[in-house]
Amino acid sequence: MARVKRAVNAHKKRRVILERASGYRGQRSRLYRKAKEQVTHSLVYNYNDRKKRKGDFRQLWIQRINAAARANGITYNRFVQGLKIANVEIDRKMLAELAVNDPGAFATLVEVAQKALPEDVNAPRVAA
Repeated sequence: MARVKRAVNAHKKRRVILERASGYRGQRSRLYRKAKEQVTHSLVYNYNDRKKRKGDFRQLWIQRINAAARANGITYNRFVQGLKIANVEIDRKMLAELAVNDPGAFATLVEVAQKALPEDVNAPRVAA
């Protein structure tokens, strides 16, 4: 059986890791062992932050909707409650987009939500 030399594969493996670590500072971009640790952690951070990004955007949309709703004289909570009672099914992403780019349409939605809300805050919800 022929002798297997692994030098080519080993060098390729190391080169790939060091290429991935090329932007890191200090030993983490030059030494294989440190670079491998950092690349592994970076992939974990990358995976986790892709999940976290979704929550961050939702938080941003809610802040934008709240600011626009308060400018129209209603709180975010009451606004969303009114939309739900009025059976308006627009997600937060679209509401935030309207709040920023089309304040007139957003004001119309605020009116719809206010009409659907009961006068008494503690009254039971009734679908329109």
